[in-house]
Amino acid sequence: MNNKILVVEDEADIRDLIHFNLFKEKFNVEAAEDGHTAFDTYQRFKPDLVLLDLMLPGKSGHEICREIKEHNPKCLVIMVTARGEEEDIIKGFEMGADDYISKPFSPKVLIARVKAVLRRANSVGSIETTESDIIEFSNFRLDLARRRFYLVGKEVELTYSEFQVMELFVRKPGQVFTRSKIVDLIRGENHAISDRSVDVQIVGLRKKLGCHGQEIETVRGVGYRIKDDEIR
Repeated sequence: MNNKILVVEDEADIRDLIHFNLFKEKFNVEAAEDGHTAFDTYQRFKPDLVLLDLMLPGKSGHEICREIKEHNPKCLVIMVTARGEEEDIIKGFEMGADDYISKPFSPKVLIARVKAVLRRANSVGSIETTESDIIEFSNFRLDLARRRFYLVGKEVELTYSEFQVMELFVRKPGQVFTRSKIVDLIRGENHAISDRSVDVQIVGLRKKLGCHGQEIETVRGVGYRIKDDEIR
């Protein structure tokens, strides 16, 4: 079954261009032209991924992203922004977005970015969970095959990026990861995102972890780590 992609874009020429190129790649595509209809279309269509313009009439892309992620944290969202400004990108990640692309862009770059995000999300192995699919440390447990995260035995919904960050930490307790290294590992080298976006991810994770958020330690001037037994 082909992946379903919703394109939310108010400029007809750009919307048609994106739709055409995605359709040519055998994706199942629908489109919405403004903020008023975007979430209704999302609920009806139930896409795997949303290409979401941030500057929309009626309702902002940031608001729509938040609504989508609250409804289904596993739905992938790629922000499309004409500005490419750091604050817009960071705010999008705060709302739970998984990636972004700046206008103007070539159709080839757009398709490559869409396929990369879907590939990362789909590279979770067999539906059958084996011992190697589970990693645990302290109060944290990650089911890699099903992409589920558990805190003290209770499932906690994480965005795709948050899950990747926790996987990094839990695999190597006590190891310090610099902000730039975290960006490289979860989004690929030379991804045009500032180190500050990592801070946003950490803030979001700590909130979701509640009192266990203190397990993620800030190493001043360096980066972040999960405390291990030797440094507790």
